[in-house]
Amino acid sequence: MNTYKRLVLASRPKGEVSPDNFRLEEVPVPTLKDGEVLIRNHYLSLDPYMRMRMEDVKSYAAPQAIGETMIGGTVGEIVESKNPKFAAGDKVQGMMGWSEMGVSDGTLLRKLDTTHVPLSAYLGSVGMPGMTAWYGLTQIMQPKEGETIVVSAASGAVGSVVGQLAKVRGCRAVGIAGGKEKCDYVVNELGFDACVDYKAGNLVEDLAKATPNGIDAIFENVGGEVFDAALARMNPFGRIALCGLIAGYDGEPMAINNVRTFLTMRLTMRGFIVSEHMEFWPQGLKELGTLVASGKLKFRESVAQGLESAPEAFIGLLKGKNFGKQLVKLI
Repeated sequence: MNTYKRLVLASRPKGEVSPDNFRLEEVPVPTLKDGEVLIRNHYLSLDPYMRMRMEDVKSYAAPQAIGETMIGGTVGEIVESKNPKFAAGDKVQGMMGWSEMGVSDGTLLRKLDTTHVPLSAYLGSVGMPGMTAWYGLTQIMQPKEGETIVVSAASGAVGSVVGQLAKVRGCRAVGIAGGKEKCDYVVNELGFDACVDYKAGNLVEDLAKATPNGIDAIFENVGGEVFDAALARMNPFGRIALCGLIAGYDGEPMAINNVRTFLTMRLTMRGFIVSEHMEFWPQGLKELGTLVASGKLKFRESVAQGLESAPEAFIGLLKGKNFGKQLVKLI
């Protein structure tokens, strides 16, 4: 194999993302320098944060460069190594992007044990999404036994983990998701106490029924009317972990109409980026890995086949078409 395929950002989206924003390229396999490893990627992770990186705006990270491989988390196998810390055959997790292969100097490359945890799970429940859930819940929401927590996008890669971790801690977990199928999964498979279907047209009333004692903490992935409805149910001194605002990723404005509750209920809201808190990863990943290996933390994956399918799968993810963690299988 002398060449491999990669997808680069060809242009910045104007409004909704389109397949034309990406370009498929075939590039030669590079010759390794000392200290480098060559990785054949098996799975690529697709995540909502990528939409923000496609914009040329001030944010927590530099914009995705035009003409460069699209950013993304990957898991795969080392096929050649000139780094003493890694050997051919090692399974690793890194940020090789939307690409069939990648070269790393070993920085931020993590060896994986696939004995009890499947390789793909290291891009979901035992990877960045799982850690996002763990950090937001334990460090910002700080739930106490018996409290009610609400999670938007509850059937997704992050939200599904938040609710299950909250149940482990003795909380009432209420999800918000789009459609009966997703809500049934959140309650029947993941073990949430209730799930509100925001597409059913009775968001405010249904959320009130699902949270009879109010809401003590919110894990927010969506923004917009979903967030507003939850804000109106908050109890005094409630905590909000602001993880994502997928309702506005295509440029729509997102007003907070119930902003008064921040004052009247003395609320605390904190946005966070989990990669800025690496000191918590060993602790969080240990709990997540143990729960997944023992079958106590359930997850679901939507898997697109082949690198060429990534743009359409990503567009579908932004529209909520995925069920659980969205992956692209590359091999």
